[in-house]
Amino acid sequence: MKNVLITMGIVLLFICSSKVQAQDYSAELLAHRKQAATAFTKDEFGPLRKNQIAYLNYFAPNANYKVQAEVELLFNEPSFRMPTYDGTSNEYKRYALLHFKLFGKEYKLTAYQSVALFQNPIYKDHLFLPFMDLTNGKSTYEGGRYIDLKSSNIENGKLTIDFNYAYNPYCAYSNGYRCPQPPQENNLNVSIEAGEQKYNGPKNERPVNKENMKGFNDDEKKIIQSGNKEQIMHVFQTTNEQELAVLKKTSQDIKHDDPLLQLLADRMLRTVQDPEYKGVGIAAPQVGINKNAIWVQRFDKANEPFEFYINPKILWRSKLQRIGPEGCLSIPDLRQEVPRSYAIRLQYTDQQGNIIEENIEGFTAVIFQHEVDHLYGILFPDRIVEKPTEELKPVTMFERGDGR
Repeated sequence: MKNVLITMGIVLLFICSSKVQAQDYSAELLAHRKQAATAFTKDEFGPLRKNQIAYLNYFAPNANYKVQAEVELLFNEPSFRMPTYDGTSNEYKRYALLHFKLFGKEYKLTAYQSVALFQNPIYKDHLFLPFMDLTNGKSTYEGGRYIDLKSSNIENGKLTIDFNYAYNPYCAYSNGYRCPQPPQENNLNVSIEAGEQKYNGPKNERPVNKENMKGFNDDEKKIIQSGNKEQIMHVFQTTNEQELAVLKKTSQDIKHDDPLLQLLADRMLRTVQDPEYKGVGIAAPQVGINKNAIWVQRFDKANEPFEFYINPKILWRSKLQRIGPEGCLSIPDLRQEVPRSYAIRLQYTDQQGNIIEENIEGFTAVIFQHEVDHLYGILFPDRIVEKPTEELKPVTMFERGDGR
């Protein structure tokens, strides 16, 4: 009888201990979600407004979606550009294959490293896990969800994936963000009913934060002031390793009233109109300046003028795409057929600091897309490897030209 009582006590202790662990796990997860929501309310330039936090939805905590994955490290992986939902792309590397079981079935996901974030010591061990599953467009965001992992948490070849911490990209709440699209290899043929659910509130437009606008650094000032407004600038080439690094770097917004901006604009115009290497557009990174400024020839206006744009952003791109030949002043002796959206909506800052938006179509829209790509470190050959989802139509002879 005594042994029976002892056994019953052990069982009850185990049950009570399991309940306490489950309660602790749920409390920890709910605290994390509350903290994330609170962070949104503190950022006036973030994707959500304070009165929209109530629209955030989550599945109830479910420990069945916390799994141990076998880690298969990948070596000597080339970097690639992961397309984003705003029509651009970000550079990543495949880091590891994560093999795991969920409800008795085997699955696999790929973890990635951001090439840009990897340069920052704070994010050196950050792993990005974007995924799609059968709930997308139903109970969860149609664009997929993300999980953050750390390479430092890999122990004995294993890593925990907790789908209860899956969260929506900012694009679920607001336009104007560069949210990566989960690659095809990370599509799961199972419903992941854990983590964040679909946001059902009003969708926002990303506000412009003028505090993020920077002045020129010392190296940029030296380049700009190396000549007067009549002198052309050296155009950076992809064949030079140091210059390629500048061309592949993401640029910053520039202060519209920076005293050197006009001299840069004048010299860039002289450069793009150089009779020996004439183009229809040029971006500041092409002359060694990682700031968001471009010149574009407006073929859609009378007399086809060149116009200067400060901090241009493409807010929307049409699903209708056209394909046409492009070249680049920074990539000598190369012309390729590139898919581009037929129409775009452009946002930029004018020289008085006002935020302007404009709809643009046809070949001029193609030039804008080419030049804005430069500001994100994207070169037109990068676009060749992206698979268009729509059937492409060739541009007409009236629209053809060499985007530079």
